[in-house]
Amino acid sequence: MPLLPDGIWPRGYLIIPTLVAGTALLMWMGELISQRGIGNGMSMIIFASVVSGLPYSYYSILKEKKWFVFAILLIFSLLILYAIVRVELGQRRIPVQFAKRVVGRRMYGGQNTYIPLKVNQAGVVPIIFASSVLLLPVLLSNIVGAGKDPDVGYRSAISRFINDNVINSRSIFYVTVFAVLVVAFAYFYNAIAFDPIKQADQIRKQGGFIPGIRPGPQTERYLSKTVNRITLPGALFIAVIAIIPYLIVWFGDVRNFPFAGTTVLIAVGVALETMKQIDSQLMMRNYEGFLK
Repeated sequence: MPLLPDGIWPRGYLIIPTLVAGTALLMWMGELISQRGIGNGMSMIIFASVVSGLPYSYYSILKEKKWFVFAILLIFSLLILYAIVRVELGQRRIPVQFAKRVVGRRMYGGQNTYIPLKVNQAGVVPIIFASSVLLLPVLLSNIVGAGKDPDVGYRSAISRFINDNVINSRSIFYVTVFAVLVVAFAYFYNAIAFDPIKQADQIRKQGGFIPGIRPGPQTERYLSKTVNRITLPGALFIAVIAIIPYLIVWFGDVRNFPFAGTTVLIAVGVALETMKQIDSQLMMRNYEGFLK
C-alpha cells in the first residue's frame, strides 16, 4: 500500500511540517530549561511526559481489576520505587590517600578522598540497547518473508518462530533473552564508561594511592575487579526491573503495568539528579540542604 494514497497528500504536507516544528519547539524548550532552570531540560520534559500518564494508567487498572488488585499493584509500585531509589543512590567508595609533599615552604597533599562507583552506573542504557537489538529479528523476518511464496518452506518456519518467540513479549524465550541482553549491555557500558588503567594512572600522577594496594598494575587489577563485582548486582537489578512489566501482565492478568521498566528508571533518575542540583545550589548559598 502506498504511504499516502491519492487525495491525502495535502494532509501529509501539513503533518510533516507540524511534527518537525513540534520537535524543534521541544528542543528549544529543553535548552531554555537547561540554561535558566535546574536540571537537564530534555530529561525534565521526558520526566513530565512519563509522570503525566501514570494517573490514567492506574485508573484504567482500577476500572479493570477493581480495588483488591489495584491496591496490590500500588503497594508493589511503592516497593519498586523504594528499591530503585536505594540502588540508584548506592555507591562503592574506594578510599584514596595522597602523600604529603613540600614545595618551597608549603606542604601539599596528605588528604583523604574516595572514588565513588555507582552500583547502577549504566542507568537505562542497557534496557534501551536490549530493546533495540530485539527489534532486529523483526527486520530479518520481513526480509526473509519478502520473497515469493512466504507461506511455504523455510520462510514460513523462520517467520513463525520469530513471531511466536522472538517478538512475542508473552513468551519465556523473549523475556529470558531480554534479561540476558540487559545484563550483557550493562557490563559493556561499564567497560566503556570506566577505564581502570586510566583511573590508576591518574591517581599515580597526582601522588595518590589506595591503602594496601601498590600503585600501577595492582591498582588497575583492584579497580577492574571492584567494578566487575559491583556491576553484577546492578545489572541483575535493572534486568529484574525491565522484565517486571511482562511478569505482572502474565500473572496479574492486566493489559499493562505503567510503573516499571524504563519508565520508573527515567522518572527516578531525573528526580534524584534534580534534587542533587537543587541541594548543591542551596549549599552554595549557605542554606541547609535537604539531601542527608
